[in-house]
Amino acid sequence: MKIEASNIVETSDYRVIIYPASRPFTAKESKVITEKLYDFLATWAAHGKPLSASFKIERNQFIIICVDEEKEAASGCSIDELGGIMREIDAAYNLGLFDRMKASFVQKGEVQTMKLQDFRKALKEGRLPTDIEVFDFSKNTYIAFLSDFLLPLQRSWAGIYLS
Repeated sequence: MKIEASNIVETSDYRVIIYPASRPFTAKESKVITEKLYDFLATWAAHGKPLSASFKIERNQFIIICVDEEKEAASGCSIDELGGIMREIDAAYNLGLFDRMKASFVQKGEVQTMKLQDFRKALKEGRLPTDIEVFDFSKNTYIAFLSDFLLPLQRSWAGIYLS
C-alpha cells in the first residue's frame, strides 16, 4: 500500500520512519524501490502478526514508512527486517539512506543536500540565504511529519546556526 495525497484529516498518529537519500532518485530507481517496498510491506509482520504499513517517496528523495501501531506494534525484529530491505536498496544505488550526518533543505524550489558540517559552516558564514526551508528527519509520528517535516530555517533545528 502507498500513502496517497488526501484531504482527509488524519486522526491516528502512525509511527513514521524516514530514510533520507543524499540525492534524488532516478526514474528507474523510484520504480524498483516502489516495487521492493510494495512486496516487502505486503508480508511485513511482527511476531507472525501482519503489520499495517504503507510508504511514500517524498520529493523524489525521501522514503517515508508508516506503521499503524494501534493495530499491531512493530517489534525490534520487524524493524530490523525493514532495515535489511532498506540496506539492500541503499547498497544497490549508493543512496546514503543511513548517513545521518547530512542536511537537506529547499532553496529556490530545489532540494539540496550537504554534509552537516558544511551546512553549519555555510549558515554561520552567511553563504546560505535565510529564506531556505529545512527538512527534519527526526519526526517519528505521522502528525509530526505532516506538520514539521519541512520548516522555515528559523523554526527548524538548524536555526541555532544562524550568525
